[in-house]
Amino acid sequence: MHILRRALLGSLWAMIGWKPSFAAQASPETITQDEASSVTPRHVLCFLGRDRDLSRLSEAAGQAIRDFATGFSVDEDYSQAEPDNRMSRSFDVCWDRVEPDAWDEADEKAVADHQSVLYLLGPSMAQAETVKVSMTALRLVERLIAAGAVAVKGESAGIAHGLDRWKELIRQAAEAQKANDPLTQQRIGRLAFAKRPLSARGYLESVGFHLVGLPEVCAPEAMGSERQVVAIIDQVADEIAGHGLDPTLKKRRARLSFESTYEVDEFKFNPYGIVRLSE
Repeated sequence: MHILRRALLGSLWAMIGWKPSFAAQASPETITQDEASSVTPRHVLCFLGRDRDLSRLSEAAGQAIRDFATGFSVDEDYSQAEPDNRMSRSFDVCWDRVEPDAWDEADEKAVADHQSVLYLLGPSMAQAETVKVSMTALRLVERLIAAGAVAVKGESAGIAHGLDRWKELIRQAAEAQKANDPLTQQRIGRLAFAKRPLSARGYLESVGFHLVGLPEVCAPEAMGSERQVVAIIDQVADEIAGHGLDPTLKKRRARLSFESTYEVDEFKFNPYGIVRLSE
């Protein structure tokens, strides 16, 4: 199946099946670690334009790819110089609901009034390259916002921020790169391109941590309020990044699972597994 078609079908499924913080209710499928290790994550980025003319955005993307974004490409099949009437519903599902003021009415109106859609496909990423490529993806977002994109969504995890929030993430990423701080870069990439929390069978979980080389984190809803559980998910991700997976599993009395509600050819599938916390 065409690479972007898989991502778009996943987004359409999400519009039908998700509430803002709800994930798939499908039965988890057990994947072996060897099967999972054959999967390489990649970014799919969606940009909305204000005009029925893709040339400005596509030319800016092409120049960025030549300048610094090696391996990224414009998807010519699904980009279109006309509005997509599914976008308001899709962005409504994907807006980040964790960061305060992550988007506003102006962002919603920009989505509703968009006149064109551009998709960019990222390269398949080895785990060691995920943070670097995610920083490049943020630079692409910066370049296309400057070229006139009015809304941006990460299709690989189904996450959208308003333009001001994207700009703040871009600023933070640039500072972390200037300081040569890979852990902060990884955290910013996670906040930019991962979605949390999604609710599934009494748990809250993340999706998209594989885009910065980390396993997902899944925590029981009984551990606290939704915001408290999100804070725990983020703390565990930081611990894995800073101290390693095995020490974090031991400290948290957690286990690494490869049971996933996503199939291996879906962009939301995490080849690094899922850290499942217990109460």
